[in-house]
Amino acid sequence: MTSTTRRELLGAAAGGAALSLLPHSLHEAMAQPMRRGGLRAIEHVVVLMQENRAFDHYFGTMRGVRGYADRGAVRLPSGRPVYEQPNPAGGTVAPFSLREAAERAGRPDSDIQYLGDLDHSWDGSTAAWREGFNDGWIGAKTPPTMTYYERRDIPLQYELAETFTFCDAYHCSMFGPTNPNRNYLVSGTIGYEPGTTERAVTNAAYDYDHPGYEWTSYPERLEQAGISWQVYQEWDNFTDNAIEYFLPFKRIGTKMLASVDGAYRTTEEFYYALFDKPPAERQRLLAQLAAARARLTAAERSLFDRGMARSEPESLVPQLKADIEARRLPRVSWLVPSAVDSEHPGASTPVGSANLIHDVLDALASDRETWSKTALFINFDENDGYFDHVPPPVPPLPPGGEGPDHFEGKPIGLATRVPMTVVSPWTVGGYVSSEVFDHTSVIRFLERWAGVDEPNISDWRRMACGDLTSTFDFERQRRPPRVDQPGPVPAPIDRWHPGAPANGKTPGQERGRKPTRSLPYAPGLSARLDRAGRLKLTLRNRGDSAAHFAVYPYAEELERPLQVDVRRRHEERLALAGDVYRVGVQGPNRFWCELAGKRSGAAARVDVRLGAAVFWQLLLLELENRGDEPVTLRLEARAFGGRERTVRLRPGRSRTVEWDTARGWYDVEVTAPEDRAFRRRFTGRVETGRAGVTP
Repeated sequence: MTSTTRRELLGAAAGGAALSLLPHSLHEAMAQPMRRGGLRAIEHVVVLMQENRAFDHYFGTMRGVRGYADRGAVRLPSGRPVYEQPNPAGGTVAPFSLREAAERAGRPDSDIQYLGDLDHSWDGSTAAWREGFNDGWIGAKTPPTMTYYERRDIPLQYELAETFTFCDAYHCSMFGPTNPNRNYLVSGTIGYEPGTTERAVTNAAYDYDHPGYEWTSYPERLEQAGISWQVYQEWDNFTDNAIEYFLPFKRIGTKMLASVDGAYRTTEEFYYALFDKPPAERQRLLAQLAAARARLTAAERSLFDRGMARSEPESLVPQLKADIEARRLPRVSWLVPSAVDSEHPGASTPVGSANLIHDVLDALASDRETWSKTALFINFDENDGYFDHVPPPVPPLPPGGEGPDHFEGKPIGLATRVPMTVVSPWTVGGYVSSEVFDHTSVIRFLERWAGVDEPNISDWRRMACGDLTSTFDFERQRRPPRVDQPGPVPAPIDRWHPGAPANGKTPGQERGRKPTRSLPYAPGLSARLDRAGRLKLTLRNRGDSAAHFAVYPYAEELERPLQVDVRRRHEERLALAGDVYRVGVQGPNRFWCELAGKRSGAAARVDVRLGAAVFWQLLLLELENRGDEPVTLRLEARAFGGRERTVRLRPGRSRTVEWDTARGWYDVEVTAPEDRAFRRRFTGRVETGRAGVTP
């Protein structure tokens, strides 16, 4: 994220006493009657963004989420599962357990808390994504990045996800490091490096001589609208308070530091320097800064107090708790932890961060009045270099090349999935939300709730991502499950990178289902060869929001995966490189289709269209033979049922087959005995617009 010397100022983990996984106060608070009134019932929003963890790295083995048992996972160009990443040195690398890696290395289990970080640059991250094929992880990021934790390793994180609403389609905003992703969180965009035409896709702002970003941040818009806000942070904030790098805040810092002893270029440099000063010198410098603050204008002083002021070490939660008790908790709060509490794999530990989260939850829940009207969003800025198997939705390249969501001819994002848990009285119940979100979704939630617009968010992101309101249920109260006990923070050790076993296989996932929030998508498609020998692909969506599809060419039908956003219907005609075609189509919420055949095959002009009888959650398979010879079609369930159907279609005839699902889920394959190359496989869910269950 930034240079080792600055990042490691507070990089050693402190020991901590064992805490209950979720505080007793939280259980008591959740048992209270839920406030009514929809979004108006919320009076406080708190955002806690942690550091550098991928979704599969944390939750790939968790039951009920889109993890390692994903039946809708894409295939690699080689035909292998996406989990089995090609190794440039030979063979493949698959996700592997950190506990097992520690055992192979002769290390105790506690060492898995002290991983080293990996490459998470713009170049490395886009190389891992590899234009959507998602098969460049091992070559782009070394050492191998495929490690994962289990439930017993990160118990608080698991229990939070199973107590509140958990998002398994939440993506970081861009392929790259911390600061640009946090810029999306606080401003809805990334612009350009000052005075250049270079997009701000790096951590350049961490240079103390950086001039400051010139576009407007969302806290400034809240300030202009008269809505209270606050950044809670300590002297060490791990350079994670992105708004300090915007020009108005940089100017305030420069003005204040002009009357402080020492050649400090930014308030960040000033606060970090305090750690090396004797106590008396610290107090003298802090007094000078306070005197400089008093000479600011009222507007400048407000921005400094809300967005730049830092308090002494280990004071973040006490600050928060004091404001709650004094009834001065602002409408919007951003919590910026120190390095040791950040969850970053190069400076923190999952269990150390769990202690911080526990204390934040306890601070909110200990005051019943505050808890009853607060929403807490816990997310992660980016994935570090750690693997996730779901390729993100990205915008198609606009005519003329660059657009607001592109740089160097490549999409800036969305990027890798990261965890997001929505904690509030209205999100209790262990729900999973599979709606697509990113960091701009947090601002869009604030837009809906506070009525302050953010024009920086691009039209494509507004179309592709939700606003997080669907994660809430303001009507029905749910009681939470009981929880276990976690352990203390282990003693610090040198960071390490676990070795991957050669040619590993896809790991398993816990069995079991979870309730789901409703989704605004209803994807479908059909594909057949036209008279010109092209593959006519029709993508459909009867949902209320645009559904993103990625079309994967496995037989050179396209130069790269095709990215398409569909509101109702979209058609593509793919020119085939030879007689054979093999195409995959990824859609939202585990929707995956495999389409294969031959131009010369007997079933070449068979069309299989996906439809749905929504009320009964039936899949409708509309079969049509546009060819000149009869065709036999065999329908088989690969999962969610065991029946088989055979349909004989004469030329020019069609038939609709009603296919039973399991709570809406289906995985069905259609083949033709007369044409061994012909194959259609459809995996997904009949979406009803209502809550459901995971597969």
